[in-house]
Amino acid sequence: MPHHSTPILLLLTTLPAALQAQSPAPPDTTNGPVVVQRLPEATVVGYGQRLPLRRTAAAVGVVDAATVGRFSEANLTQAVNTLPGVRLEERATASYRLSVRGSMLRSPFGVRNVKVYYHDIPFTEASGSTPLNLLDPAQLGRIEVVKGPAGSAYGAGTGGVVLLGNRRPQPGQARAQLGFGVGSFGLRRYQATAETATDHGFIRAQYLRQELQGYRQQSAQRRDVLALDGELAAPGRHTLGLHLLYTDLRYQLPGGLTRAQFNQNPRQARPGTATAPGTVAQRTFYASRTTLLGATHEYRFSGRLTSKTTLYGTGSVIRTPYLVDFERNTQLGGGGRTRFDYRTRLAGQVLRLAAGAELQTSFESSRNYQNQAGAPGPLRYDDEIGTLTGFAFGQADWELPRGWLLTAAASYNRLRYRVHRLQDALNTPAQPYDVTRTFRPEVSPRLAVLKELTPLVSAYASVSTGFSPPTEEEIRPSDGSLNRGLQAERGRSYELGLRGEVLGQRLKFDVAAYDFRLRNTIVTRSNEQGTQLFYNAGHTRQRGVEAALSGWLWQPQGRREATPGRPAGPAAEAGPGLRAFVSYAYNHYRFGRYESGGADFSGHRLTGTAPHTLTAGLDFSALSGFYLSPTTSHQARLPLNDANTDYAAGYWVFGARGGWRHTLFGKLEAELYAGLDNLTDRRYSLGNDLNAFGGRSFQPAPGRSYYGGATLGWRW
Repeated sequence: MPHHSTPILLLLTTLPAALQAQSPAPPDTTNGPVVVQRLPEATVVGYGQRLPLRRTAAAVGVVDAATVGRFSEANLTQAVNTLPGVRLEERATASYRLSVRGSMLRSPFGVRNVKVYYHDIPFTEASGSTPLNLLDPAQLGRIEVVKGPAGSAYGAGTGGVVLLGNRRPQPGQARAQLGFGVGSFGLRRYQATAETATDHGFIRAQYLRQELQGYRQQSAQRRDVLALDGELAAPGRHTLGLHLLYTDLRYQLPGGLTRAQFNQNPRQARPGTATAPGTVAQRTFYASRTTLLGATHEYRFSGRLTSKTTLYGTGSVIRTPYLVDFERNTQLGGGGRTRFDYRTRLAGQVLRLAAGAELQTSFESSRNYQNQAGAPGPLRYDDEIGTLTGFAFGQADWELPRGWLLTAAASYNRLRYRVHRLQDALNTPAQPYDVTRTFRPEVSPRLAVLKELTPLVSAYASVSTGFSPPTEEEIRPSDGSLNRGLQAERGRSYELGLRGEVLGQRLKFDVAAYDFRLRNTIVTRSNEQGTQLFYNAGHTRQRGVEAALSGWLWQPQGRREATPGRPAGPAAEAGPGLRAFVSYAYNHYRFGRYESGGADFSGHRLTGTAPHTLTAGLDFSALSGFYLSPTTSHQARLPLNDANTDYAAGYWVFGARGGWRHTLFGKLEAELYAGLDNLTDRRYSLGNDLNAFGGRSFQPAPGRSYYGGATLGWRW
């Protein structure tokens, strides 16, 4: 094990001495009565069995609404990056890309290699893209991340699975709320929420609008989001859920800078060159209108057998002027997912069985024009792209004596693209074509075992495999070419983990070590016009250690709370007092045998991956309603190209949010808040462009910034 992981090994070796508490510590009554509030034990839904976190043999991280509320709600990056092994980057305003235990090698933009679901609805499109920028952080109540290959229940993917859910009202509650926020660089936020809930269901409507002028030239944004969620448990055995999401999004693209341009003026947009105009002259921006509608039906046949089926449809219209071309895309998609769960006994022990399938399809009409200062010019080519993908899965969880749990699962996956070129002005004579690309079926198994060492501490080991086929954008890049030779990535992961609570439940910990080996790794390079092209690059080996710790430093007398089973991490526990948390990830990622363009990159560090990332913070909350949450985060320097000849500097960033929230007259809920980001005005690039042509790698993050706002709600 590399020497950087010594602190983690020290923790693992000293924990057994702390496991003397075989059950929750009794309340301390030496100074009077203590109110011990036991909250519901957190469950993990990522593998469908809704097991407590301590009974889940996988690396899972959870971001709840309280964690999102520690930061500015203008973007998701800070909240998501509190999870070790997970990195969310924002290259431009609202231009997200995400990695889970991986690199950004194949993600010049967007989300690749990670499957995302929104209320059980596949949010990752059939083509493999995931439009995270359609969501507003303030609407989300839970983000669950299952790390590593997730072939057991979610099909293709070697990075992991992200499960998103909006905030949900509590039964017996009805509320209306208005909010307004302002901040640096022209930030304006507006929100309106109405919700009500009973023991049999709920309905929630939320509208959010964000406007931003932007830190850099050509980086303005406007986003309108309407989210409607409802659920009804009918008398008997039926539960029906409905979800509607509509987003109107527009943001400008400032482009990447060279190191010299970054050092001279990080707020500038990409200047023009002798062969390509600048982003301001070409008015590069992204505009889309997207509607997603989904319905979920759950039926309880008996106490042993249940089913859950989801159907959805989505449509979007997208306009994107790049440096030399202007894309107009119209896409329609839909599909469904069904799952059956059965509970029985085998050899006197509980056996849980699950099986199901998922199918997605999409049709896209894509027209590409010359970009004439932000307006479409002559047609370059006109394509129709059809995608069909699906998988079937099965899973068994067997409870064994003495606290053992055995999990075995597998999925069978299929994918097909069809690209029909109707018009072609790129070639003379024109070369229309009709090409079908079918990837061979893949089986992705998973095997895991877990042992409860004490009622509050468990250890697990797992081995899993997965594959990740190219997305439609990788098969068909924006230069009009068709990448017929690009192959799917395939990987296998070995993992050990230990999690639990010690010291009378004052300290929560979650530690995992893994060894992931990926074949046919997809990498990207950009050409002179900024077009991203993709290649297979041999194989990589990705080893790492992740740790999350949290605990109470102080609590008012009579307010100690025990919350067994809740995930370690920031804001995982409620109540007045002072808490601390820290999450750390060490990554030892290397290329295997990899030669390209006559150069040998074998053994080089993986492009775009930092060896160390860390987030730490404090959460102070007083009985009077005042709160303060300072945070610091660190990322070590990382290579910007496969040759490892150019690096982005590491950085530390500090920020804090504080405020006051209180309920007046028993019904009026008020909150005032203010915060700052990048306190030291650190100059850094959050979303670097990798293997960029001409060294245009840097996407500067905002400098020191401030924000504040207020919310007012009425509860009845």
